[in-house]
Amino acid sequence: MSQNILLITPPFTQLNTPYPATAYLKGFLNTRNISSFQCDLGIETILKLFSSEGLTSLFSGLRTSDFELSPNAQRIFNLREIYIQTIDPVIAFLQGKNETLAHLICEGNYLPEASRFAQTEDLEWAFGTMGNRDKAMHLATLYLEDLSDLIVEAVDPNFGFSRYAERLGRSAATFDELHAELQKPDSFIDCITLKLLQEKIELAQPTLVAFSVPFPGNLYSAFKCAQYLKKQYPELKIAMGGGFPNTELRSVSDPRVFDYFDFILLDDGETPILNLIEYLDGNREKTDLKRTFTLENGEVVYLNGSQQTDFSQFEVGTPDYSDFELDNYLSVIEIVNPMHRLWSDGRWNKLTLAHGCYWGRCTFCDTSLDYIRRYEPNAVQVLCDRIEEMIRQTGEIGFHFVDEAAPPALMRALALEIIRRKMTVVWWTNIRFEKSFTYDLCLLLKESGCIAVSGGLEVASDRLLGLINKGVSLSKVAQVTDHFTRAGIMVHAYLMYGFPSQTTQETIDSLEVVRQLFEAGVIQSGFWHQFALTAHSPVGLNPDQFRIKIENEKPGSFANNDLLFRDLTGTNHDRFSEGLKKSLFNYMHGICFDLPLQDWFDFKIPKTTVLPDYIQHSMDDQAYEPASPNAKIVWLGGDTSIRNYSKKKKNQVFEMAELTFSNKKHDLIIQLTQTEGQWLFGQIPALLVNHAVQTTFADLEKSFENQTGGDFVLFWNSPATKELRENGLLIL
Repeated sequence: MSQNILLITPPFTQLNTPYPATAYLKGFLNTRNISSFQCDLGIETILKLFSSEGLTSLFSGLRTSDFELSPNAQRIFNLREIYIQTIDPVIAFLQGKNETLAHLICEGNYLPEASRFAQTEDLEWAFGTMGNRDKAMHLATLYLEDLSDLIVEAVDPNFGFSRYAERLGRSAATFDELHAELQKPDSFIDCITLKLLQEKIELAQPTLVAFSVPFPGNLYSAFKCAQYLKKQYPELKIAMGGGFPNTELRSVSDPRVFDYFDFILLDDGETPILNLIEYLDGNREKTDLKRTFTLENGEVVYLNGSQQTDFSQFEVGTPDYSDFELDNYLSVIEIVNPMHRLWSDGRWNKLTLAHGCYWGRCTFCDTSLDYIRRYEPNAVQVLCDRIEEMIRQTGEIGFHFVDEAAPPALMRALALEIIRRKMTVVWWTNIRFEKSFTYDLCLLLKESGCIAVSGGLEVASDRLLGLINKGVSLSKVAQVTDHFTRAGIMVHAYLMYGFPSQTTQETIDSLEVVRQLFEAGVIQSGFWHQFALTAHSPVGLNPDQFRIKIENEKPGSFANNDLLFRDLTGTNHDRFSEGLKKSLFNYMHGICFDLPLQDWFDFKIPKTTVLPDYIQHSMDDQAYEPASPNAKIVWLGGDTSIRNYSKKKKNQVFEMAELTFSNKKHDLIIQLTQTEGQWLFGQIPALLVNHAVQTTFADLEKSFENQTGGDFVLFWNSPATKELRENGLLIL
């Protein structure tokens, strides 16, 4: 028997693009000639709910409710006919299907407005006079959030656009609360989701249903769907995998979990699901499954007898986005933040450059788990083949490379291959702010289509960066972010406060560093996270080393990743939250840099010890580094022409050459001696990206000195070469 497989992402993840896990699995199954069907129940539930039919049903239920609404919810209810009338055109607008509606939305008399619209005083300042579409998208997002507020208050307190019942999956050491919630009658949202699930079952006729649960906000819906399937289709086998079980359920022992799921699979899903299919087909013993929890004789057992190794990145295939209703995803702008804009606006194909993290040493990170620990880069030829295949499949040229931290050398090779193939790609990814990102490399990445990077600055303190084992210094972060910004690539910084042993002084000094980074313009977006302790991080595994006391020493029977702890230094980190976030919001908008740091807090803080020009000094203090003989020299500029001419000066005739380099925006003209000009003109073809053999700095130096007899170092540092360096001559 051959299994029919249905891969499901339960509500809710993103509104603008599919979460990629099932696309990865479907792509892998294609390489084994195993057919599968996938769906994103999250976006489909959203579209059913936020439709004229869905809102009509929603408001009808409220009409007969026996509890009093808040003034805001009552206002929305009173405007119900306008919401029902406008919802379908607004959703279509957010799907990019009727963009002319932006004019009506921006005029301010089309959308009904409730409390979320109190935030709109500064929209002209935020979006400018040219941002009509963006402004309309933001207003339409506020309109949906007003409806969301009504749903949370009066219909389903668990609702959220990108998460559902998230609290039930956070720090859930026991299964009790989630189990109790699942015994309650189906909610309004549940009913929509389960009806869609039934349609998928009837369409796909599966024998195995596999749920990908990446986040706590997907957990409840996954269990609710599994509960429904067990009741309505008891013959089906049901499995769960994804980021949540990979981190939280590694020691699950509560048998009740397996009233819902037959199998829980850990870590990379390709080998475990293939082995599971082989077992269900009768071609593998149950004990030979890979990284799989199941129930035997009323007890949870972990099966890992499979001798099959995990598949390499070369073998897993191209992510397959077929079956998704790609044209129906919604682009939204929740807040005026340039990086959040990327996350929530536009369709992004997701692809991984390398499995795991090439650094893998940060002490706050789950470095002991497979998704971080096992580093394996892909080949750029394979990556570009997959990019081209995904563009053909989805019609979208946008890519989010979802690496933990994209390796600089691989990014360089990928950029060169993209340029070599003359591909048009728009992409962004996550990085470490390390010294490998030279200005020239950033220019290359920009030329290949890179528009943004996000990286962990974490705690802006050199002592704590050392404790985190980040492998970077604050001065180096300033220089690298400057390189990206000058190259035209947006920079987002992940910021952390509350790391073990962090003092009040270090928190304030971190804020001052962040203020200076924004004031210098080298970071355009950021987000503060409070440190969370996980069981699989070096901090969690070695608490004494970091001067903390773990308070939930006894593992629970359900989720065991988030740990409660007490910082023995005694600092109350919670109280900094509001001030850090408020200051960051203003810095992102380019204002309040002159405001004293004390003004962000309602309690006394120490004065910063960071020098007022620390970041600017770090940027200016970049030591000259001579080029490595093995560095590759690349010319990204346009075609070159040469004209020889004679120049008279003080009765002497000099034979000169004028070289014209035609770039996208202008022509660059430089004059050299005829000997140097002829040499340079002859070198340009060998410096092009598509040349079979890349030229090194040493090759160029030897060629110059052999053909001209001159000093190459003087030539390389001349004004003419400096102009070329600023217009496409890169050293990599």
